Amino acid sequence: MEISLDINGSPERLSVEPGVTLLDALRERLDITGPKKGCDRGQCGACTVHVGGRPVLSCLTLAATVREPVTTVEGLAPDGELHPVQRAFADQDAMQCGFCTSGQVMSAVAAVEQDVPDVREFMSGNLRRCAAYPNIVAAIEQARSTDASV
Repeated sequence: MEISLDINGSPERLSVEPGVTLLDALRERLDITGPKKGCDRGQCGACTVHVGGRPVLSCLTLAATVREPVTTVEGLAPDGELHPVQRAFADQDAMQCGFCTSGQVMSAVAAVEQDVPDVREFMSGNLRRCAAYPNIVAAIEQARSTDASV
């Protein structure tokens, strides 16, 4: 089936099978590799992207059902300058190997934009192997003090 997607502000048209996930369409058809396939079950958050400004697990979202603009971590810095949340992650050393970082950053952007009162609870859907959780909270707090809108 032919589908049209708005990915990071660019219109994309592609042919997919009905069961293709947004994650697979992004990674395998469009070479957008920021979202990662961690668990492929919606449990780790490594595949988090924004659809219509809301964080979604792209491994559980069928590409053919997406009707709103999609933003991946690559779309946060279209001109090459880091988004305030990305800058805060770097400043606060909130990453190690980087595998889960794009999903963490996309959820963190949503946490800042929604001004969530309990950052730890909001971020609980994003798992990581390292122990940088306190640094992520610090990064979100830093980003809250700047304009962190997408």
